[in-house]
Amino acid sequence: MYVGRFVVVAPGIGAYRVSSRSFPNRRVIDRDGTLTVGPTPDAPETDNPYVSYNCARAVRAPTGDARAVVGNGSHVDPIAEKLERGYPARDALAAALLALDFEKDDYDTPRIAGVVEADTATVGTVRRDALLVESVDEPTIVATYETDSPEPYPLAAADAADAATEVLAADFEHPVCAAGATVDDDGVTLAFDNDTS
Repeated sequence: MYVGRFVVVAPGIGAYRVSSRSFPNRRVIDRDGTLTVGPTPDAPETDNPYVSYNCARAVRAPTGDARAVVGNGSHVDPIAEKLERGYPARDALAAALLALDFEKDDYDTPRIAGVVEADTATVGTVRRDALLVESVDEPTIVATYETDSPEPYPLAAADAADAATEVLAADFEHPVCAAGATVDDDGVTLAFDNDTS
C-alpha cells in the first residue's frame, strides 16, 4: 500500500518517513541539529517547492522543556518557532497547519506533523476537508494518503536511530529516507536513515 509521507509519534519518541513515487532521489541530512530532506547529488533538477524542507527539529520551550517536531514540509519551522515562544503543542500545530493549509499540488496533499515531549505527544494534519490535532498516549500514525486521520501504529523502537530505521523498513511502498527523534530529561536526540537496501 502507498501511504506517501507519514509521521508516527508517541510520548518520548517520534519518526517521519519520506515515501515517494515522483521524487525518490532524496535523503535526510543533519544541518547543525536540524534534519533536512533534500535531493541526493544525482537527483534531477526540480522547481517543486515540496521536495526540500526541514523534517525534524529539536526545540526548547521557555520553561526549558525539550520538544521535537517532525513533519512533511515547511510548516515544521513555524511549529518549532511557536513552541520556542511557549505555545502549547496543540496550539502550535493548529496555528501553523491552519496558516499554511494543505499543499497546493495536483493531489491537495495534506500537511502532517507531530510534537514529541518526554511524557506527551500531539499529532496533527490539515487536509482539504479538515484540520485534526490530537494528543496521543500510544504510537499514532498519520500519512498524506490513505491513513490521513490519526490511528494507532505498532512502533517498537526505543531510540531515535531505531525509530528512523523501523519506519523506513515499514511495509509501505516506495521508501526513500526517514528521521527519528526521542525526548527525555536529557533533551532531544535526532537520527536519520537513508539506507533503503
